[in-house]
Amino acid sequence: MITINQKQQITIALNDYITKHNISANEIVKRSGINESYLSSIRNGDTMVGKSEIKDKWYLMLAEFIDFKLVKEYWTMQETPQLFRMLSTLEDAKEGGLTNIVIGETGSGKSYISDLFVKANPIDTFKIVVGSLDTIGDLLDKVIDALKIATPKTKSKKIGEIAKKLRQLRLEGLKPHLIFDECEYMKQPALCAMKELYDALIKICGITLIGTSQLIDNLDKLRKKNRSGIPQFYRRIKFGIRELPTIDRSFELFLKNVEDTSLRKFLKQNCDNYGELHDVLVPAMKEADRTGKELTEEFVRTILGMPKMIA
Repeated sequence: MITINQKQQITIALNDYITKHNISANEIVKRSGINESYLSSIRNGDTMVGKSEIKDKWYLMLAEFIDFKLVKEYWTMQETPQLFRMLSTLEDAKEGGLTNIVIGETGSGKSYISDLFVKANPIDTFKIVVGSLDTIGDLLDKVIDALKIATPKTKSKKIGEIAKKLRQLRLEGLKPHLIFDECEYMKQPALCAMKELYDALIKICGITLIGTSQLIDNLDKLRKKNRSGIPQFYRRIKFGIRELPTIDRSFELFLKNVEDTSLRKFLKQNCDNYGELHDVLVPAMKEADRTGKELTEEFVRTILGMPKMIA
């Protein structure tokens, strides 16, 4: 249940967001999925459309879209070396219409950082998550859905329409940017499609492929086998590969507020990356707040169902 005060806060945050990003109401409707008449009423501070009250779900959808937090945050951005390296790479790609590959360890914050970048550039930055079962058709359809364009029938026409839409955004004074996450799942046809997009959009639209070292390993295997289109694609992106710094497994940036010494030691011994640290700490901190108990190693072990310490 959202309170009247929270609804008012969302309205203020929404109007601030529109001003800050110079984004149209129509674009918000397309991106967020909220009903146009509801959006208009909420912007005006109304909680009704005609005789009907605007349901909480529309406020929740808007809050998620503009990244307005209704509840306490337990995991906040930390200025890691990975953050600075990746943001600078994404910014360069966006500004210059460049194609880059970002390689980082699992759990190093790649998806989290790319989401931050998309939220900071909501009008002309589009993120597509590659699935392990995605065909080239599936991947192109995801791009088409993100760009909100009609779906052509053939793969070549899909690529053509995608390029046409992105060129149009550039002509409108924007700096379009396609970000593909979890690219270690990309198969040969998808990588070849990236080559075609590169050729059609160089210096027009930034293209960033994000993945683990498995992406480079896959590219190397395909190159050695001289698979169609792969040597040509690799030649284009060879000097655009950016590796993120290794994870600081002391986790000092993230453990500043963890007072229990034994818990800090436990986390360093049992967590291999930032993602695992998040998966341990966030549920434990929420439960500690709910129960009023201290955040200790014993408490975290209880939450995780791990054996208790032996005295």
